[in-house]
Amino acid sequence: MTQSLLHQILDYANRADPYPLYEELRKTPVHHDEGGPYVIGTYYEIRSLLHDPRISSDASNLASTAGDPLAESSQGDSALPPSFLRLDPPEHDRLRRMTNRPFGPPHSPHRVDGMRPELHEIVTGLIDGIGDTDRIDLVEAVSYPFPVTVICRLLGVPREDEARFHSWADTIAASLDPDPDADPAERGKVAHDARMQLGMYLAGLIEERRKNPGDDMLSELATAKGPDGAMTTMELLSTAALLLIAGHETTVNLVTNGMLTLLRHPDVLRRLRAEPQLAVPLVEELLRYEPPVQLVPQRTTLADIEVHGVTIPKGASLWLVLASGNRDPKRFENPDRFDPDRRDNQHLGLGSGIHSCFGAPLARLEAQTALAELARRLENPRLLEDPPPYRQNAVLRGPRHLPIACDGIRP
Repeated sequence: MTQSLLHQILDYANRADPYPLYEELRKTPVHHDEGGPYVIGTYYEIRSLLHDPRISSDASNLASTAGDPLAESSQGDSALPPSFLRLDPPEHDRLRRMTNRPFGPPHSPHRVDGMRPELHEIVTGLIDGIGDTDRIDLVEAVSYPFPVTVICRLLGVPREDEARFHSWADTIAASLDPDPDADPAERGKVAHDARMQLGMYLAGLIEERRKNPGDDMLSELATAKGPDGAMTTMELLSTAALLLIAGHETTVNLVTNGMLTLLRHPDVLRRLRAEPQLAVPLVEELLRYEPPVQLVPQRTTLADIEVHGVTIPKGASLWLVLASGNRDPKRFENPDRFDPDRRDNQHLGLGSGIHSCFGAPLARLEAQTALAELARRLENPRLLEDPPPYRQNAVLRGPRHLPIACDGIRP
């Protein structure tokens, strides 16, 4: 029996290169297998739906989960309340405003930009620590420890606790993967347990910060009493868990996908070494060309919505394939070409609308810093495996390991 197009997209066998499948997806503006979710892969339709108030992010609005593997695996998980990412206005807006006060403009305009020297110092230390240059796993050496160290410092989570929350974060991130072959009940239980453990760990940190606040985000969130009042303990726990996990999971992929792309385009790698300022537009093109978040599943229609003459009924499960929209030739010229000089690059790599990536300014700066330094310091870097081994996850797509070699490390 032939696999449906959606199941082919989710099939790990196609993880290394899903883009031909996305091209097939775009031929049908609204793809729908009976009993499954409605899947959208074209740029303008995705962008419009991301801004449509008739689209809900709240899983409780999903009328039916039949045929939707992600929805099946995520129901009944009550270890922590939903983060603001999984809420609709006005609750989403309130919690996002409160979280943003210690993070970005207008209340904390220099929080991210002020981290530039610290980011450079962390990357430099990681590259200095690379030992044998005959075989380097870039994920283990730089791509993973870099954003983990950054988010720990930003939140005020002890870096030495990474070994404790690593497995919980991995499990929770894996639960986002709509793997049709997984046992939804078993995966739901594992994810619930991981959330429970992470929640208990964060509860201890929050209690400590309330008693002895520092200058970190967790302290500010735990003690703040702004115009929206204070977060409840449970709201604070779910927000802290979101920031801790999302604050490094996507950036690991962005840096790893970035270095993989550069090693496949040595001319661009040489340019970046000579022109470090190229890192800014280069990261934008990476977010279009190889986005760390490939698709947004588990959205729900709050009313009947017509897309290209197809009526998506109220209560339907809706999936938006951002990575497909980013390669839509109706929006981007030569979309399968990696071009850091691309103009008008309004990609969907960080989402759009009210749920656009909260940590986008930090993720951009981390990727710019890491890729510019790697390009400058690694002498004659080259891939040892192409394609490298990928993570199972179809949503957070990126190499699990990136084995490379180089001739040495420049000072």
